[in-house]
Amino acid sequence: MKRSTQWTLALSLISSLACNQAPGVLTAQQNTDPTEIEDAIDEVGVTAGKADGPFSSCDLAQMVAFANDPHTDKEALKRAGVHARAAGFIPAYRNGLDGIPGTADDDVFESAEELDSVVYVGPVAFRQLATHVAPRCDHIPTPAIEVVFSPQKYEESHLVQAMQLIHTAKHSVDVAMYSFRDTNLLDALGAAGPRGGSVRVISENARADRADPEGTISAKLEERGVDVRWVNKIMHHKFCIIDGPQTYSNDPRMGVLMTGSGNWSHSAGTKYDENMVILHGHYEALYAYQQEFELLWDNSRDFVWNSDIAPVLTSAITDAMHIDSATFQAWFTSRNMRTYVSAVHGPTFGTLSDMNTVSDQWVNLIANAQESIQIASGHLRSRPITDALIAKVVSDPNVQIQVYLDGQEFISEYWHEVQNENLALCLEAAGSSDSKIQSCMDKGFLFGYSLHLAGIDVRYKYYSYRWHYKTAQQMHHKYMIIDGNKIVTGSYNLSDNAEHQTMENILVLDAADAPHIVSEFDHNFINIWETGRLSNRYDELTQQIEEATDSFPLVFPSMALDWNEVSELKALIRSQCPDINSEAYREAPEDHLECVLE
Repeated sequence: MKRSTQWTLALSLISSLACNQAPGVLTAQQNTDPTEIEDAIDEVGVTAGKADGPFSSCDLAQMVAFANDPHTDKEALKRAGVHARAAGFIPAYRNGLDGIPGTADDDVFESAEELDSVVYVGPVAFRQLATHVAPRCDHIPTPAIEVVFSPQKYEESHLVQAMQLIHTAKHSVDVAMYSFRDTNLLDALGAAGPRGGSVRVISENARADRADPEGTISAKLEERGVDVRWVNKIMHHKFCIIDGPQTYSNDPRMGVLMTGSGNWSHSAGTKYDENMVILHGHYEALYAYQQEFELLWDNSRDFVWNSDIAPVLTSAITDAMHIDSATFQAWFTSRNMRTYVSAVHGPTFGTLSDMNTVSDQWVNLIANAQESIQIASGHLRSRPITDALIAKVVSDPNVQIQVYLDGQEFISEYWHEVQNENLALCLEAAGSSDSKIQSCMDKGFLFGYSLHLAGIDVRYKYYSYRWHYKTAQQMHHKYMIIDGNKIVTGSYNLSDNAEHQTMENILVLDAADAPHIVSEFDHNFINIWETGRLSNRYDELTQQIEEATDSFPLVFPSMALDWNEVSELKALIRSQCPDINSEAYREAPEDHLECVLE
């Protein structure tokens, strides 16, 4: 029910009360309490959105959360101390014309002001609501935050940490995951449902598994009662919410969020460079990521394997339910997308090409850096972020910039020129079309060499002559440290594809909120930046290649090498291995772990 209809009913009700008549739509007593009349005729409202209002931001956020909970009906509001008139109109407004919560015509409260606009909801009802939600706002504990870095022994990895958290779940587990391969986590999720909680998974696996589902991870999850869905964009998130604020009854102070760069795979835990941040009872983080999950879930497509799984009725989470924080932010690429229902395919995300929600945040943080910028990222294929780094080194050369990339991002001078030539041809063909020009600029472009040319200190985690996922020891982080006191991390690959075709997230933590976390990221960066350098792996490998008589490795222990070092190593391998550019070596690098000399 939209607001105009609500007001029509409300005015009718007030009129009937004034005439001492029974209302036609909602039951009301003829002898109206004066405080209820005060709320009914309130035109100014409770100044909910004003700085001098009588309620804290937490009070207002929790009032909206309580009002939006589909389980909050008239009787629940009356038990909470809200007078009968407001208790009747709040769920009637929210539930829409059909009067049923959780259906398409619901008109959830987007703000405290909208809640204030409901007839009979004014100063008295707001005081009553505030009294009910006060326990959640009287004491918001300092959240416990920790970080797990990979590679680790499996038993110390983020995989086992996630498993342990799932075992503690009392109400719910919500998972948004790109790659889900760990069978122990499969079993943990399967056991969570029978303990009385709801378990939901949105994964990229499901999009692939639906073509031939039998025996897949997705089918096995559904066989255990886990509801599995997929979205039409690439699901690249790697987060899990334990006992999150699905409804008002789930107190966010009791929830846990795990998010970062690590997939739920053995390689992510034991082989790759990854990070996963775990936030216990972090009010803002839990609401932000629960809101993202609900957006994805509401616009997802069913995996369709176990039809007996009952749907979960959850609250609509709106921006009004967040509390602004000076030390935490979360951003999602879903803000770059619109949602609609396709007549052929069903719920669909469509790209808004003029939006750059996440890269804009990276660019802003880079522009405002005062002392240092340290980036560890598997990819660097984002033109806005690259341009921001180059602009920074030009405008403020005293800011130290270090960028550590995965070896697959290395590009030679020759291929850099080929990229530029292809871009020029694309722009020429685009003519004056803004959309075609933007498409040319957004095409995959490896920018590591561009930073090198600009004098920025770039190193690559280098471990093989030719990259292949089966042999990769990936530098899979996606984090940035600003001035040694701010961390940006999450699933976000630095690319236009990630910005517009992929579901991604970043969170920003400040040292004021989590000094130990910033320190741990700083320590991690120092370690990976020096990978293999203290043990002199580069010189040992070049000597081994030069002295080889029968074979030498093409896949080797990881090293942090700059552009010149990688170029020299590749040139040496080419000179010593006559077959390196043969079709066999090119087409199947995973089968050629060493160069065999004749």
